[in-house]
Amino acid sequence: MYDIAIIGAGPAGASAAIFTAKAGKNTLLVDNDKSITKRAWVENHFGVMETTGPDLVETGKKQATKFGAELVVTTVTNIVKNDNGFTVETEGHSYEAKHVILATGLLADLAERIGLTTKPGSEPRIPKNVQVDANGKTEIEGIWAAGTIAGLSVHTIITAGDGAKVAINVISELNGERYVDHDVLKS
Repeated sequence: MYDIAIIGAGPAGASAAIFTAKAGKNTLLVDNDKSITKRAWVENHFGVMETTGPDLVETGKKQATKFGAELVVTTVTNIVKNDNGFTVETEGHSYEAKHVILATGLLADLAERIGLTTKPGSEPRIPKNVQVDANGKTEIEGIWAAGTIAGLSVHTIITAGDGAKVAINVISELNGERYVDHDVLKS
């Protein structure tokens, strides 16, 4: 049983996985390797002079697994509510998780399949977004959404920040108190 299953390992999903795994939460990161970021050239991401989208995505995945997230490359076909949380069904396997974060970028088909409310996209060329509250919660208790699928801009710096925000909110809910993650320089 995972504490958190994150669907999508682009900037929003990988950022969420970095925070949840670093916080000691048993984290599953599922990616279909089709992130829109893989087509990007990035020069407007704080702390990164310039990079390719594929390099940024790979760095995010490596950082998430460094902290203990389990990365599985496959496609999620369904998410089913159960007594302990959710069953995340993929092509050929299923995983159990207490919470799910959708970070599926442009792709709203999974969200619609599981009954989440979608609305017209807020950005050019983004057909649909999932309806979320300010914390990233959807109307299905335990399912959250972050990044472009949640209505944010496609810019990697924005979606990465939203993934971190939503992860902190999930961690806080699991812990029963507000979670803060601040690293300090070692002397």
